[in-house]
Amino acid sequence: MNHLDRIQQFQLFCLECYRSEKHISGLSALSDFKKYNVFDYLASGFEVLHTQGKNYLIADINDYIMLRK
Repeated sequence: MNHLDRIQQFQLFCLECYRSEKHISGLSALSDFKKYNVFDYLASGFEVLHTQGKNYLIADINDYIMLRK
């Protein structure tokens, strides 16, 4: 698996975790990620973020979105 594939797999993992935590549809989660550029954030911070646990990632994504609202 190349580096780009690993980043995309990580982004999808984060999207699903976010969707599950918020109890929202996949479409709503995708809309939030696109609206607040979460995919770009996750890609740019991949080297550090992919080493973190699920709870940390969800909290970090929530903080990231809240700061952009």
